[in-house]
Amino acid sequence: MAWRGLLLAALWLAAACAPAQDGPRRVLLDAAHAQVGVTRHYDGSYVRLAYPGGDVPVDRGVCTDVVIRALRATGLDLQKAVHEDMRRDFAAYPALWGLRRPDRNIDHRRVPNLETWLRRAGHALPVSGSAPDYQPGDLVTWRLPGGLPHIGVVSDRRARDGSGRRLVVHNIGAGTQVEDVLLAWPPHGHFRIFREAAATAR
Repeated sequence: MAWRGLLLAALWLAAACAPAQDGPRRVLLDAAHAQVGVTRHYDGSYVRLAYPGGDVPVDRGVCTDVVIRALRATGLDLQKAVHEDMRRDFAAYPALWGLRRPDRNIDHRRVPNLETWLRRAGHALPVSGSAPDYQPGDLVTWRLPGGLPHIGVVSDRRARDGSGRRLVVHNIGAGTQVEDVLLAWPPHGHFRIFREAAATAR
């Protein structure tokens, strides 16, 4: 419970300190970065969640949980959004897990489902292999070697090699980290929810 209180406090500070001119994007970025050192483990176990607003213990999670927690700080609950859209049109979502109906405990924690919801909600952008096309607050998905789906949040921090390439906030196995992995694997999906604010961040 102490970890939950720490993360909630960090997310509240992110929202309270966000500049008015690009508030949602700033809140998203601060909330993503606030998970570093708090979410310390990678754990994809199935957990029965409260609804809406359900979460696994904040010291653990998977790559999607980084995105879910960051966007929840902006007021967007992906658990609720994905579940409601899947109830409207279950057949529009990937049939990869043998389910016959939506499961609000896990659906939003699966990368292919998030990709589908983001496209259906109008947030998709062209996928590119050029680092400057990705702006702070964007969401990027990849297929890792072996086809494993992965997702992360593009950071406003940059690589130290002078390239200007933006870092990524993600959890790929060692808890939430900020790492230089934007083009480590070919991007599979590119999404931007807060478009107007991102236009000022180039």
